[in-house]
Amino acid sequence: MKYITVTEEFDWRIKVFNSLPFPSLILTPDKVIISANRAFLEKKRTDLEKIVGKTCHQVFYDTEKPCSQAICPFSKVIAEKKSQSTLRRTEFDGNEELWVERMFSPILDENGDVKFIMESVQNLKRVITLEKKSIRIRQFLDNIIQCSPNAIVSADRQGTILLMNQAAEDLFGYSMEEAIRTKNAEDFYSFGKAKKIMRKMRSDIYGGKGRLSATQVNVVNAKGETIPVEMTGAIIYDGEEEVATTGTFYDLREKIAKDKKLKEVLIQINRSEKMASLGQLAAGVAHEINNPLTGILLYANLALERLDKADPLRKHLKSVINDTERCKDIVKDLLVYSRQTSPTKETFQINSLIEESLTLIRGQKRFLNINLVKKMSGDMMLIRADKNQLIQVIINLTMNAIDAMDRKGTLTFRTYRNKPYKKVYIEVSDTGCGIPEENLSKVFDPFFTTKGPEKGTGLGLSTSYGIVKENGGRISIKETSPRGTTSLIELPLYTPDENTSVL
Repeated sequence: MKYITVTEEFDWRIKVFNSLPFPSLILTPDKVIISANRAFLEKKRTDLEKIVGKTCHQVFYDTEKPCSQAICPFSKVIAEKKSQSTLRRTEFDGNEELWVERMFSPILDENGDVKFIMESVQNLKRVITLEKKSIRIRQFLDNIIQCSPNAIVSADRQGTILLMNQAAEDLFGYSMEEAIRTKNAEDFYSFGKAKKIMRKMRSDIYGGKGRLSATQVNVVNAKGETIPVEMTGAIIYDGEEEVATTGTFYDLREKIAKDKKLKEVLIQINRSEKMASLGQLAAGVAHEINNPLTGILLYANLALERLDKADPLRKHLKSVINDTERCKDIVKDLLVYSRQTSPTKETFQINSLIEESLTLIRGQKRFLNINLVKKMSGDMMLIRADKNQLIQVIINLTMNAIDAMDRKGTLTFRTYRNKPYKKVYIEVSDTGCGIPEENLSKVFDPFFTTKGPEKGTGLGLSTSYGIVKENGGRISIKETSPRGTTSLIELPLYTPDENTSVL
């Protein structure tokens, strides 16, 4: 066996020291340089003889004052006999400012005491630059995520929440810390829905494997409320392995509300156009039909008077007269519906409109089993409108409500105002059967009725609609259910001047 001599061992160590890729020094415990490797000399562009015998702070910082122990771990290495490092900025290559990591490693003698210290210097400028860039990119991406108006949620494979932006906190009602600590992604959906969404994302059908194109789903917030959203999703992969998922949620509540409002506006426009056209047609038809009907009624009554009471033709003539009377009622309604004159406006209290309307119809048999409730506001609520026309509207709504209750139940009148918006309101509520959803869009259409042919023409509500609109207001069905219906009339609040008389 061949042994390494002392000289060979020394040469071997020198070769190892010189082969280190990082600039390195050998220092005494007094910080005096006794050797430097080739990488150090090349980096410093100097010779070994010029730096041996100098201290490290003289070579690095051109100062006789040693570095503070707070920033230099040299003394700690001697005391603990363990390697230490520090990261500092230094002018190491000309005037270029560099980030360097200085590593101090103790070299112990046979007694275990620190005989020398090797200091290695590694230029971390590129690493630090990349790290700073990475931090800036992460901050930039975080800002994008946080500033997104759409809710963004990420979770790992087990559904543990990893990230929520502010919009997601607002949508779901949880802070990110609370969601990470106590919630699972499945909690944001109804039972079993999260698994269905994952199956779609793993399929090629709904946007490609690992993706989910825009899909409408319902999510559940902290209050247990169901919220309609448009969701896009993606699976995050590490190679072929699924590691996380991310979902983006667009709250559809405002859009659905706007779409509903737009639909209502379009229905109102369509209804107004239809009613205007029908009004012109009705006026012409009513005048043309009225004269022949008068003649039929006259001659039928004359014929009836001449027949004996036992004559079987009397029954047929009475049928002719009854149907003719019904036709005249329809013509009368058509003339009202197609009114050509402007309303005669006066100023009056809204409550008086209810009282006068009820006075005209309260004595009818229809009211016998009706519980009448009046919740009339005591506020000053003036309107300027055609009172007679609006009385007709109240009577129409009242009769419809009584018929809907089959003439027994509770009929409630309520008046109130919204002073900032300058509006007054009348509500007529019944405890009847309600209006089927399929009929809601048609209740104000001319000739639409659910009553039998002998009970109505279907012009009452359409006429009321036109009257209220002509007086600057709006009529609608506020709510309806199998427990009853509430009709709402909205009219402009009138503010009189000092010279205005109020009825």
